[in-house]
Amino acid sequence: MRKGVRYPVELLERREIEALLAGCGTSRTGRRDRAVLTLLWRSGLRIAEALALRPADINLSAGTARVLKGKNGKSRTVALDTLTCSALEAWLAVRPPGRGPVFCPVSKPGQPLKSNHVRNRLRRLAARAGIEKRVHPHSLRHSYAVELDAEGFSLREKQGQADD
Repeated sequence: MRKGVRYPVELLERREIEALLAGCGTSRTGRRDRAVLTLLWRSGLRIAEALALRPADINLSAGTARVLKGKNGKSRTVALDTLTCSALEAWLAVRPPGRGPVFCPVSKPGQPLKSNHVRNRLRRLAARAGIEKRVHPHSLRHSYAVELDAEGFSLREKQGQADD
């Protein structure tokens, strides 16, 4: 129905993103959702890249995540800050054991978490936090790019982190 419709980018302010994260709660599902959202926000990963990560792709001690198949099939390694590592560590501590992607449904270990879950969760969290902007996984990626710009990173450095 809305296929091909383009909307203007609505950047999220840091306080809005923090409100989304706070709304996740501390349950196992909440920890997982907080880890996904923090990863999207602080690494600039696309939703499909984040949901495709396997435990072997994440190195918390080195603070890196390896994307095996990004846009155009390219692989790259992205840096993870301490906030992201902390959120991932909290999720991995309660993640159901089993093979499969890092982000899985709590009731179905080994199965991939669907991107629609993340999109719907973001919508509910935004409504609860009183955020009237369109909130979606890619808005976290845009917000990440703006934060890098504010921190003085060059366009080339941003591209290297987000698109290699």
